[in-house]
Order: sequence, then structure tokens, then C-alpha cells
Amino acid sequence: MDKIIKEQIEFKINEIDKLFFEYDLIFKKVKSETPDLFDMTILGSVLHSFYNGLENIFDIIAKNIDGSVPTGNKSHQELLHQMANENSMRDEIIDEQLYLKLREYATFRHFYRHAYSFQLNWEKMKPLVEDVHGIWEETKQRLEKFICI
Repeated sequence: MDKIIKEQIEFKINEIDKLFFEYDLIFKKVKSETPDLFDMTILGSVLHSFYNGLENIFDIIAKNIDGSVPTGNKSHQELLHQMANENSMRDEIIDEQLYLKLREYATFRHFYRHAYSFQLNWEKMKPLVEDVHGIWEETKQRLEKFICI
């Protein structure tokens, strides 16, 4: 793998780690109390940023390794699907189970981009918030294996 591509992916991984570090207090807070609209708005923004960061990494892989980045109305879905499949240039980045989990974050990101923050629903967000650290760790391990850290 090209050193520059590896460094780009490492940088993006570190940015997502920093995202969770910077917002650690809000994640601790919602473990003991139900968040209000202000807290849900912050958490929605973090979930949105998390998936954006992942998609940026997937875009680097698609562009520089696969040589093909999806375009069009379903490009976001197709990019995630592309990462779940091997090709002549690489093995799969994520397995089917992780693909299905990440699809939920992609769906949330789409909702968040097109909704008003007062439309956030804690019951729908709660599983995403509770699982995000574990899903990030699993995804990060796969990415690090891919770039051979």
C-alpha cells in the first residue's frame, strides 16, 4: 500500500478517535440520565460526524485502491456496500454484520442532514449512541489490519 494512502487513513482514524475523546463527557452523561434536546442535538452531531469520518476513509480506499468511487443518488449506500465486498485489489474491509450496523449510522446521518434537531427521538437514537464506541473499535481494528498497523 502506498505510504501516502496509509497516512491519510491513519489521519482519519485519529480524527474519529479525537471526536470520541472530545465528546466523552456527553456519552458518560447519557449513561445515567435521559438526554434533553440540547444533549440529543450534540449526540446527533457526533453520530453524524462519526459516519462522515468513516465515509471519508471509505472514499480514500475506493478512490485510491479500488479505482472507483460510486456516484449518483445512491452513492453513499453503494460506497458502504463496496467496502463489504472484496475485489481484485483488496479483501473486504467490513463483513456483512458490520455492514448492517454501519448502514444504521448511514441512515441516521441522512435523517440528521434533512431534519430539524427538535425532531430527534431518543428512543431511536439510544441504540446508536450506546453501540457507537464498540462499532468504531471493530471498524478501526479492520481498518488497521487493512493498512497493516
